[in-house]
Amino acid sequence: MAEYKYENVKVEIRDGLAWVILNRPEKRNAMSPALHYDMDDALARLETDPEAAVVIIRGAGGNFSAGQDLKKFFRELDTNPAEKKKAAEAANRWRWERIYNFRKPTIAMVEGYCVGGAFMQLLACDFAIAAEDATFSLSEVNWGILPGALVAKVVSDSVLPRHALYYACLGEAFDGHEAARIGMINFAVPKDRLEKAIEDLAEKLMKKSPEVLRATKQAMRHVRTMDFGQAYDYLAEKGKAIRANDKEDSYNTGLRQFLDEKGYKPTFEAFKRGTLIGGKATSDPK
Repeated sequence: MAEYKYENVKVEIRDGLAWVILNRPEKRNAMSPALHYDMDDALARLETDPEAAVVIIRGAGGNFSAGQDLKKFFRELDTNPAEKKKAAEAANRWRWERIYNFRKPTIAMVEGYCVGGAFMQLLACDFAIAAEDATFSLSEVNWGILPGALVAKVVSDSVLPRHALYYACLGEAFDGHEAARIGMINFAVPKDRLEKAIEDLAEKLMKKSPEVLRATKQAMRHVRTMDFGQAYDYLAEKGKAIRANDKEDSYNTGLRQFLDEKGYKPTFEAFKRGTLIGGKATSDPK
């Protein structure tokens, strides 16, 4: 198993789940340049780590993240433009480009505070589950600034315009129930059930064909900005790519298990993953 040793991030891999933990609990996991560099490196490595099937982003000490560290990320870099540019590039890269385009499923586990800049990694993840008493806040307006980097964009893309305007313009905090109501997360659970809910979701995802799951999440993300003609063409080619790259031959395996073996109900579950023997898929890998 690969070793991940960082000062500001912890990575724990067990049973296919990679827990990527922002590790500045004394600062409510406010994000410093050093943390951004650590996260950028960790996610790049996890994308090709065979031990990691699902990646979960969370914070240490009971908080997701209090946003950017105003002292470390802003004030201390104001007189160092080269380092400021480097830090900003790393911050934006891991919080958006890496997670949004990640080849494996990603889940945000939100408890405690999720503030400002932390909305980028929250909304870049494929899924998000929060504690009911989590505290979400787009508080930039109270500091006399805009939601920075891509925060304004990704919030506006994720919820209805009136919800985005209300919370960005007022800077009012809201809890996990409200985050679920406006579509910012999938759902909220009591804090003592949060980790179990994350594990249950991850286990369901790991039962799917990795290639088909990857293509599906990419397709769902990319067609949002296409017109209907572009979407038709893109999805047709994406479907061909799945058939060419899927080592489990999910299409034919699923048809056989459903039509011939009567072995599963596709409306309610994934096909039984197996291996290819003699060019044919089998549900029994033995």
